[in-house]
Amino acid sequence: MPESKRYADSAAEYGVLLGRYNTVLDELFTGQEVYLVTCDWSDRPEPGARPAEHIEWHPGAEHWTSVCADPAEDDPYYTHLFVSRISWRIGVIDDLLRAVADDATAGVMVADSELRRIHHPYDGGADVLLPTRAERDLLRNRHADWLSSHPEGL
Repeated sequence: MPESKRYADSAAEYGVLLGRYNTVLDELFTGQEVYLVTCDWSDRPEPGARPAEHIEWHPGAEHWTSVCADPAEDDPYYTHLFVSRISWRIGVIDDLLRAVADDATAGVMVADSELRRIHHPYDGGADVLLPTRAERDLLRNRHADWLSSHPEGL
C-alpha cells in the first residue's frame, strides 16, 4: 500500500491493493495455467473438513500434502496444503487476495507449472521468487515506487 500502510480501510485502498497484486501476477503468469496453493492448520496429521471460508476462497482445491511443523513437540501442529490448477487472468483470485490482505487466511502461493516463479501474497505485501537475479531486479525496478521506505524495501 502507499506509504507502507499494511491494511486497506476503504474501497479505493482495496482497489490499489488488488491492482498491485494483479499487476505483478499478470506480469509473471499472463496466459498460463498456474498452481494455486492454500493452507489450513490443525493439530491432526490429516486435514479433515476444510472451513467453509477456505472452500469459498479456493473452490475445487485438492489436498496435496500435510507437514508436521515440529514433530519433536509434545503438541505438534500440521500445515495442510491444498492445490488446484487454474488459468491465470486478472481478477480470478481477487476474493482470495482480499482475504490474504485482511489476514483472514495465509500461506497462499501462485506458481507456474515448473515452480520457477512463485508469488506469495501476505497481509501488507508479497514475496516473489524468480529463477534469476536479473528477473528479480527487473521486477523490483519496474515497481520500485511500491516498495517500502525501508532501505531494503521490506
